[in-house]
Amino acid sequence: MGGILVERVTAESAEADASALSAVLAETVEGGASVGWIVPPSPEEATAWWRALFADAGATTWVAREPDGRTVGTITLLRSPKPNGPHRGEVVKLMVHPAARGRGVAPALMAALERHAEQTGLTLLVLDTETGSLAETLYRRWGWSAVGSIPDFAVSPSGLLGGTTIMYKRLGPAAPAPELFADSQAARAE
Repeated sequence: MGGILVERVTAESAEADASALSAVLAETVEGGASVGWIVPPSPEEATAWWRALFADAGATTWVAREPDGRTVGTITLLRSPKPNGPHRGEVVKLMVHPAARGRGVAPALMAALERHAEQTGLTLLVLDTETGSLAETLYRRWGWSAVGSIPDFAVSPSGLLGGTTIMYKRLGPAAPAPELFADSQAARAE
């Protein structure tokens, strides 16, 4: 991986990370990635967006840094806030600066997220990604399964409508539902 360091965003690093990730976000959108923006956000807009994400108690974010400290990538895990979903999380905003692609940054970020998810009791991860994109190919290579796709889901930076593919990955041994929710709900007669 050429000395890339993957670290979790902390309360102490959040402000600096929000600023550094604003450049990664802008360059990713400029490069045509479908990550929620049509045109690159201004540094102020992007920094404010990252601050809001870091303030979400259900979100855990990692950054990838070069040996010189330059931030070149990120990934976020959103834990499900729903009572029926304490075992699952959503992977969002896997981004690698265009200049750092092809150097193992994305798999290192995903490995850190999956390790954390499993260590904290998650057994299912979900995500959506642009249908037909390089990202979709990478997720499949990393063991993710596609559920299906939704056409015309989002406007891409090119201005065209594009589909999204919904994917999932199971982590570790899946615990049966009765163990997870033993007394949370009365049995229903069918």
